Amino acid sequence: MPWLTDGDISIFESGAILLHLGERSETLMPPDPRGRSEVLEWLFAAFNSVEMASLPWALLQFSGETDDTPGWKRLDAFLTVRLQRMEPVLAGREWLAGRFSIADIGMADVLRLVDRFGGLAEYPACRSYVARATGRHAFIKAHADQMAHFAAAD
Repeated sequence: MPWLTDGDISIFESGAILLHLGERSETLMPPDPRGRSEVLEWLFAAFNSVEMASLPWALLQFSGETDDTPGWKRLDAFLTVRLQRMEPVLAGREWLAGRFSIADIGMADVLRLVDRFGGLAEYPACRSYVARATGRHAFIKAHADQMAHFAAAD
């Protein structure tokens, strides 16, 4: 479970953590109402629309249970619709809400899991977006720190 300790504040859950970080940084969350609303729309889309479709799909990928069953076909179709809608959006912009924001941290993480299993193979703009987001210095450092934490726990 994602967890953040910031001084005397402890926060769990990705969305809550990202909102906290956005409140502390105008770089990650614009202060103007229009910019803020756009970031929040995309953040909620990441966790409520795209992840809703991608998580069960990815869990079945992990399990290897991707047989040609009606349930698998429905899950795959559910994700496909989301990716088909994301592709033209991401083809037309570098970041979801104009500049890099907490929405991109959330959405890139959701799409990164799909990409891990080849689910973005037919969506070049989605793949490029994930590559841009995960190629950022801050992501590389955070990922390395997370992996070091897990390695130390073993």
